[in-house]
Amino acid sequence: MSYFLNSINSNKNIKIAQNIIPGGPPIPFITIPNYITVHLGQPNTDAENVTVPFVDYIKNVASSELYPTWPDNSLRANIHAIVSIAINRIYTEWYKVRGYNFDITNSTQYDQAYVHNRGIYDNINKITDEIFDEYIIRNGSVEPLFAEFCDGRNSQCDGMYQWGTVDLANLGYTPLEILKYYYGSDIKIVTNAPVSDVEENYPGEPVKLGDSSIAVLRMQLSLQRIAKNFPAIPKIDPINGYFGESTEAAVKEFQRIFNLPVTGIADKATWNKRRYIYAAVTKVAELSPEGTILQQVLEKTSGVLLEGDTRPRVGLLQYFLNLLSTYYSTIPDVNITYIFDHQTRDAVIEFQKTMGLPQTGIVDKETWDIIYKTILGIFKTLPPEYVYLPEFRYTSFDYRKGLGTDYPEVFIIQEILSYISTVESSIPKIEVNGIFDDATEQSVIAFQKMVGLEPTGIVDAITWNALLQKYRERRYSSVT
Repeated sequence: MSYFLNSINSNKNIKIAQNIIPGGPPIPFITIPNYITVHLGQPNTDAENVTVPFVDYIKNVASSELYPTWPDNSLRANIHAIVSIAINRIYTEWYKVRGYNFDITNSTQYDQAYVHNRGIYDNINKITDEIFDEYIIRNGSVEPLFAEFCDGRNSQCDGMYQWGTVDLANLGYTPLEILKYYYGSDIKIVTNAPVSDVEENYPGEPVKLGDSSIAVLRMQLSLQRIAKNFPAIPKIDPINGYFGESTEAAVKEFQRIFNLPVTGIADKATWNKRRYIYAAVTKVAELSPEGTILQQVLEKTSGVLLEGDTRPRVGLLQYFLNLLSTYYSTIPDVNITYIFDHQTRDAVIEFQKTMGLPQTGIVDKETWDIIYKTILGIFKTLPPEYVYLPEFRYTSFDYRKGLGTDYPEVFIIQEILSYISTVESSIPKIEVNGIFDDATEQSVIAFQKMVGLEPTGIVDAITWNALLQKYRERRYSSVT
């Protein structure tokens, strides 16, 4: 699918989106894998490994663990737990960091049941197709919960009782209420996580001076922790995801200590040794080595975008870069995938080069501010009927009066309202200035009244989605 923005000041057509993915997760960096590798036995046994589609794996485990006659809410709660365990094992690299070449086992002593090539129940098949991209986290955390469960009759555990979920569902409990009953009130379900190929922790090619990504940031954080036990490793400053000279020095010293070729380049051997040593010095238990790293990554990337990011604002960045590519020949256009990939990083570097900024590939505050300022300058010359916006994801943040240019989503809200006002007389016209001012609040209130929502003037998830729906109905009905 492609959309175009037609500029009245130019004969160019601006391609602004391809392969747009609707929906989006509130939590960064976690995507649902296309495939999972299962060891058909206990971890240290000589058994076959099978690689199967992730959604088929979930259906298989659910059909092996659950009864199709159970209430719908019971099945959904259990499938959420099954997905969450699988994602936890993959993203913490629970087995790979220990030297195994699989993601999970089919041993219920360690993981969850999987019977290769078994049949799948129809209702479990349907439910899994709906919710295989949803998993459990604790509030304030990023790693998927290792949602331990047992049958509750023949065996007991510290997690969820499968037969107990049946009783709770029969009492009217929702899936989330069932999960909170067993795992605590401080959990929530991440929904609509993007689906993609999940790379092994090693990013697939050596990481070296001048690179920047979440993978680099993870490496920096783990080396910093390793340095507490091996103080000869020099301090990395700053720890920001950019592979600078201090990171190169730390990698060289790490390689020297652990008898690796001293190149300063984190190849696969260095990468895997770093993971192994990190696991050894931290002695992290169930949540695994990378669980702690994920939390630190979230803190370090607040207000920053790096290669590997999957937060909703990545889609906005890609949209802006695509628009800028039409006005600046040096900047390549990018697909709007909501995944900060090599293509997006290359476009960021070219923008930074064009604007005389440090060419890090990191979208820090300075880079973002200049991108946004440039975009606002372009859009101020365009009437709303000449603009086509893709379906931007809600960012799990409520937008209200007083917010300014630090929140570029306000610009999107204004652009949508500005167009709707051209086809709906009840919506007052506003200036698209990126500031959630009184006029914007009144326009939001008018829109909420028009569609039957509580007129709060605040753009929460419900209002955001309603704005997008109304915009799509009006804007794209004439697109051919």
